[in-house]
Parts: sequence; structure tokens; C-alpha cells
Amino acid sequence: MDVLKGTRISEQAWQAAFATALRAGSFATYACVDTWLTDFRQDVSRFDVPTLLIHGDADRILPYSATAARLPDLISDLTVVTVEGGPHNIAWTHADVVNPALLDFLES
Repeated sequence: MDVLKGTRISEQAWQAAFATALRAGSFATYACVDTWLTDFRQDVSRFDVPTLLIHGDADRILPYSATAARLPDLISDLTVVTVEGGPHNIAWTHADVVNPALLDFLES
């Protein structure tokens, strides 16, 4: 993935993130997996405020088709910004897309 090859973040930044992940506790890392199965669809359908969704379409952790693509049917006042080629941490790798989208949403 080119995001990790210096085109979006430096090799040093990637190594720092990897080192941080390695410091996670083994039990906590294992135990958090069960929470991924929590179904929040009823909760998000009750949102009654304007909501912004910014999601990368190359997210391998939370695939777009399984997550972001489903939300327009659940949240009535939703603004969706799809970041082409965006991986899981788009705020870090695609700040040039995320920051203007966030500012535009806050101004509206």
C-alpha cells in the first residue's frame, strides 16, 4: 500500500505507530476483539443532529462496504465524505482531505 511507502506518511512515522502498537497489552488486544461484534445500528438510527462521516474506501480494518456504506440508510442528517484510497487512519494519512471536510461541515 503506497500510504505506508512515504507518499502520505514518512517511514519514521509508520515505524513509530508500529512501535506504539507493539506496546499494547496482549490481554487487552485479545479482549477487545469481542467488542467488534457489538451491533450499534439501533443507536445510530436515533441520531438527531447533523452527522459527518469521513471514511477511506481502502480501509482494511473497517471495510467501507461493511461500515460506511451502510450508514446513509441509518442516519437521517448525514454528510458522507469518501476518501479515495484512504486507509484506516485517514486523519493522519489524508489530512489534506479530512481537515477541509471537517471545517466545511462545522461552518454549515
